[in-house]
Amino acid sequence: MPVILLGGLIFGFGLGYSHMARPEVVLDFLQFDDLGLVFVMGGAAVVSAFTFALGTRVLDRAPLTGKPYTRRLKSLDRNVLVGGGIFGVGWGVSGICPGAAYASLGVGNVPILWAIAGMFVGAYVQAFWRARTAETSVAPTASD
Repeated sequence: MPVILLGGLIFGFGLGYSHMARPEVVLDFLQFDDLGLVFVMGGAAVVSAFTFALGTRVLDRAPLTGKPYTRRLKSLDRNVLVGGGIFGVGWGVSGICPGAAYASLGVGNVPILWAIAGMFVGAYVQAFWRARTAETSVAPTASD
């Protein structure tokens, strides 16, 4: 747990330091007025790629879970496309993604609480929808 907290603090500090926890900066990026976010995300991608490439060669198991490294393949289905679209619209409207929303609180952006509340409502609606579709997709058995 301390490793996760430390990672979150480093992530939040990085977002705050790079000004990416400010919705107006993100909105300027989305309107092609300020491309600084490209360098922030590119730097994060390079560090992550290096860490995963080196980590999987040096360690045979994930340090936090102890599980062996395996390749996870996920299908690109309708749920992924719809969820990605909703995420993108929310990001464009609010100017902030979920991780940066919490960091934005740390830099004094109290109105971001509306976006965080929207994320919780969206997560609840998604869980409700998924449970409801799972109930209706259960096929009746021969004994029914």
